[in-house]
Amino acid sequence: MTGVSVVVPTLGRPSLAALLSALAAAPAPLPVELLLVDDRPERAEPLALPPGIDAKVLTGRAAGPAAARNVGWRAASHEWVAFLDDDVLPDPDWFARLAADLTGAPAPVGGVQGRLRVPLPARRRPTDWERVTAALADGAWITADMAYRRSALEATGGFDERLPRAFREDAELAHRVRAAGWELRRGSRTVTHPVRPEDRWVSVRTQRGNADDALLRRLYGRHWRTELDIPPGRRGRHLAVTTAGALAAGSLLTALLTRRRGALAVAAAAAAAWGAGTAEFAVARIKPGPRDRREVVTMLATSAAIPPMAVGHWCRGWIRWRGARPLGTTP
Repeated sequence: MTGVSVVVPTLGRPSLAALLSALAAAPAPLPVELLLVDDRPERAEPLALPPGIDAKVLTGRAAGPAAARNVGWRAASHEWVAFLDDDVLPDPDWFARLAADLTGAPAPVGGVQGRLRVPLPARRRPTDWERVTAALADGAWITADMAYRRSALEATGGFDERLPRAFREDAELAHRVRAAGWELRRGSRTVTHPVRPEDRWVSVRTQRGNADDALLRRLYGRHWRTELDIPPGRRGRHLAVTTAGALAAGSLLTALLTRRRGALAVAAAAAAAWGAGTAEFAVARIKPGPRDRREVVTMLATSAAIPPMAVGHWCRGWIRWRGARPLGTTP
């Protein structure tokens, strides 16, 4: 191989400077082209790069990481394109191991994934958000550190820009790359992915990803999780809990307006089902965590809010993406 293009989509977070400094300090045994895709709104100030960083800055469209990565690889000069997120820290030998991962990879290999390390607290149990981040270390083909042949990206059309979040877009691309006849491998290079500080409502905001899951269900059918190597979720339980809550509220309103005892009995039964489902979800999230007051209160509140948010975003996506087809297919 003659060299590698490293593509980093960024929102200009402070972690970018640490990433660029780590890349600059790592010996590179092969030519490297560094491409930063600034995915902030156009009105944002220019990126402030650390001294001595030789990088080409490209303008994204503030349309999410999938679109930003497409901008990056399409401007790349080398056959191999390595994608890094702007909040990871490569090991000092990252370039050397990247070269070893890619050099000699036979033509059927279209992508090589790096290893991900997520440091967790040593003296206490991790929080729910820390566990969610730590799960990335076991993820398949995640683009926190993933290298693809440019020819594989060209053959498949790259990332699906209908997936606007850092959620499922890497798994969906990997599926199409393999379906096109390429192989994917795991390499030996390693990056560290620190847990990003977040507020206590982050788990509720991330439910927007259910709209993306609805798109994938439209694209790949009822077995889409198996097709894309995505673990089972809780959407069925969320739907049951949300339905019970809605039934309880509706029946209680009916009982208040009509004074029918039957409606009040239905409301009580549905409320009990909602409470049991919410409690089961909360306990499942509290039990492995630190169990301090803040975490317990956060888990109780968000466990009540997540089911209806998940169902609502799924329905929104299901309606929006009716008739959607995978990239490269025609109606």
